[in-house]
Amino acid sequence: MTLQTALAQGAKLLNEAGVAVPRLTAEVLLAHALRQERIYLVAHANDELTELAWIHYGRYLHEKIRGKPTQYITRRQEFYGRDFYVAPGVLIPRPETELLVEAVLNRTQPGARILDIGTGSGCIAITVAKESDARVYTTDISATALSIAQRNATTHGAIVQLTRADLASAFPDQCFDIVISNPPYIPEADRKNLAKEVRDHEPASALFAGADGLDIYRRLIPEALRVLKPGGLLALEFGVNQSESVTQLLSAWHAIEILPDLSQIPRIALALRPHRSHPPSVPSFSYDIR
Repeated sequence: MTLQTALAQGAKLLNEAGVAVPRLTAEVLLAHALRQERIYLVAHANDELTELAWIHYGRYLHEKIRGKPTQYITRRQEFYGRDFYVAPGVLIPRPETELLVEAVLNRTQPGARILDIGTGSGCIAITVAKESDARVYTTDISATALSIAQRNATTHGAIVQLTRADLASAFPDQCFDIVISNPPYIPEADRKNLAKEVRDHEPASALFAGADGLDIYRRLIPEALRVLKPGGLLALEFGVNQSESVTQLLSAWHAIEILPDLSQIPRIALALRPHRSHPPSVPSFSYDIR
């Protein structure tokens, strides 16, 4: 069987199973089975597919048809121009998070100390470390996530400090210039509406955060207030229809700015820590989610 024929058969199977962009997905899976880049398929379309590659390709197609995300099959996802290793146990990096990174890089001063809370694969922290001269620290409560982040840091030659901790609990007061986070923000009620690939395969602890999706923000924002220096920057990603609620949670902060994603949906919150000797307490809010 030639690569061209194998590709056509794979695309047909994926299409019949209702998989989105079946041709592209088949190309990615076949290239992965061959341990090559996709461009290889064009130049070698008439090459014979080896038995071993066929076995791998068939397994990948079966996993995809059963709903496994392509990124967990290939164990890679591009983020900010770099390939990151991903696996079950960490969230798959999304394009909108690149905008969060861009916003932070545009506001990072030389030698800044930056904390990435809930680092997951490490894509945020590693990108910031590689794109600036900041000293970057990370936390995550998951040992699996930290192991994957360390692997990515080593691959990309990034100097980041990885700490297993709940939020910023491992660090003293007023020691960072910037806190950045893409925390869980999906309301529990939305679980049933998520795509099967997301709901059944990505870690729930990285997706869901209580009835309104704001549970982590209610803890994270006061923690950021504690560890940031006066005038320090807090940068957060949040979900659809959460802009007003996040802004309310940031009511004690200064210079609040909301940035949209590429679809012009509010997605990123930026705020400066007030210049006060003692951080004020931040109240909790409840919301009527309809």
